[in-house]
Amino acid sequence: MANLTKKDIILSIHDRTGIGQNDVRDIVQMTLDSILNALGQGNSVELRSFGVFSIQKRKSRIGRNPNKPDQNILIPARAAIKFKPGKALKGLLKDINPKNLDR
Repeated sequence: MANLTKKDIILSIHDRTGIGQNDVRDIVQMTLDSILNALGQGNSVELRSFGVFSIQKRKSRIGRNPNKPDQNILIPARAAIKFKPGKALKGLLKDINPKNLDR
């Protein structure tokens, strides 16, 4: 199973619309930049049927160094991206056999 890349998305849109690859690349990049900027400002990004990207605060916690298990280290609080799939994406996931996902 191959990963989908930005180039694959650009070629797919180009093939379906006939719009030049450079124009499609610019539009895809502007879309990704808009999502990045919104998340960077602490806003959520909602893409209907696809899902919602939101910022989640992770609390600080105590961790252990696997090389020195007797030493505790403090892992600082941080922001993380949370993704909640939308209805259409959840519907697609129901049809995927988990056994086929082993890599």
